[in-house]
Amino acid sequence: MKKNAFERIFLIVLDSVGIGEAPDAEKFGDKGADTIGHIAEKMNGLKLPHLETFGLGNIRNDIKGVTPVEHPKAHYGRMQEASNGKDTMTGHWEIMGLKIENPFITFPDGFPDELIRQLEEKTGRKVIGNKPASGTEIIKELGAEHMETGALIVYTSADSVLQIAAHEDIIPIDEQYRICEIARELTKDEKYMVGRVIARPFVGEPGQFERTANRHDYALKPFGHTVMNELKDQHFDVIALGKISDIYDGEGVTEAIRTKDNMDGVDKLLTVMDKPFHGLSFLNLVDFDAKYGHRRDPIGYGEALEAFDRRLPEILGKLTDKDCLIITADHGNDPTHAGTDHTREFVPLFVYYNGIKEGHEIPLRHTFSDLGATISDQFDIPMPEHGTSFLDEI
Repeated sequence: MKKNAFERIFLIVLDSVGIGEAPDAEKFGDKGADTIGHIAEKMNGLKLPHLETFGLGNIRNDIKGVTPVEHPKAHYGRMQEASNGKDTMTGHWEIMGLKIENPFITFPDGFPDELIRQLEEKTGRKVIGNKPASGTEIIKELGAEHMETGALIVYTSADSVLQIAAHEDIIPIDEQYRICEIARELTKDEKYMVGRVIARPFVGEPGQFERTANRHDYALKPFGHTVMNELKDQHFDVIALGKISDIYDGEGVTEAIRTKDNMDGVDKLLTVMDKPFHGLSFLNLVDFDAKYGHRRDPIGYGEALEAFDRRLPEILGKLTDKDCLIITADHGNDPTHAGTDHTREFVPLFVYYNGIKEGHEIPLRHTFSDLGATISDQFDIPMPEHGTSFLDEI
């Protein structure tokens, strides 16, 4: 393919849709992890006819319900993470040309007393919880106490996150965001180095609590210049959908569009496809990870994959001859694996555009940054520090 063949690239990250353990999975405690493979087994076969035509079964011929095809519609392959980590920010930052050598700090025993004391002093509210937990379970456990006292429910996970849950009727959403901004300032230095602070608003009554779509992530700024920064600097559009803008703390983003869930994300993408722009549209579909992977729900995960697959023809139907669609993931989150953590896995890679006569296998990419390098190569902008373009392969 020649440079500048496309005016628009649509990049979709299926958050946590890993496709089998990486060679270094054991180092991360993830030996045997296989997000899509294990989901397919639990579902007694996945029905993904459109991803199948893209070559999903050609990447892996043992995914139950998915078979290889003789003439794939898309170019297909796998990518392996090079950074030292398996969290959302690490995966996304690597896609855009960065390599994380020192992983973000995690807090398996909760946050230090000193940090909690500072948070209480600066917000004027007590903290309850302060432990690793499922977001839905901790509001079941502490939601009533929070409503009675106004205390902040603080919790973490195996990721580098400080999450603050609060009822929207007890603490107005603007105040919740202000509290998270305070927490972000407290955790920026090397002492804590928390990857993300996340507002987790909820509503309802004890026994019937429900998290709302007003989640907001406060991430650290990328420590280097990303492909998105370069695109913006070179006057290309970078349209961030879902939590993409949060993940990069707005860096390199020319327009940010929030989404409520996977299907709303697809709806918003289709709207973006209807308008003229020149550059990158970057969508994260978070439900796979947040709603099903971390909650260890393989059936819900599988149904969400099938729901996305059913929407794929709508996306393909809006592609012009100047468009390219890329689908990948940022890590794994095997819902059959121990714990509630992400898993160190290969991720799938699909590249589709009108006019492909027959897709072929893209050689294994040894860093996600090869994707960012390919986007840079296509738009003929300065290449990122990490990554090798595979533009000639597609």
